[in-house]
Amino acid sequence: MSVAENDLGTPLLQRSIGWVLGLIARLPRPLRFMGVGGFCLLVDLTAFTILLRFGMNPLLARFIVLCGATVLAWRLNRAFTFDRTGRHQAHEAMRYAVVTATAQSTSYAVFAALVLTVLGHLPQAALLAGAAVGAIVSYNGHRLFAFAPHLHTAAPEPEGTAS
Repeated sequence: MSVAENDLGTPLLQRSIGWVLGLIARLPRPLRFMGVGGFCLLVDLTAFTILLRFGMNPLLARFIVLCGATVLAWRLNRAFTFDRTGRHQAHEAMRYAVVTATAQSTSYAVFAALVLTVLGHLPQAALLAGAAVGAIVSYNGHRLFAFAPHLHTAAPEPEGTAS
């Protein structure tokens, strides 16, 4: 038996991952959403800063990084934050895209307004402000629409009960 295995032969790494996933599953949904969002924001901010260091225009850099962060957030939210919807993944992705386009457009608009006016010297602060506004739109849209449980076709009302 290797050092990485316990006495039952289960790899220690698998046990550890299972324990972490179990802990994540017990967290309230808003905390899971904030955790995914925080991780994605860290990736977003890092990539944005790198592109700025290479001399890219902040508006273009933000647009490029926002696209990548959106895909990452979708996959992580689907895995850790929201329950399965019962929809085909492509249909769910389209619903996610509608909500995300709205949230990210809001985020980008706030970012652009700030970076073109009062925060031109500190575009990372403009990014954080836009992300905060976008997160509010995003959470509610995903909770209420993109990852809302699929409601199967309702049974018709029995005759004589229509008002």
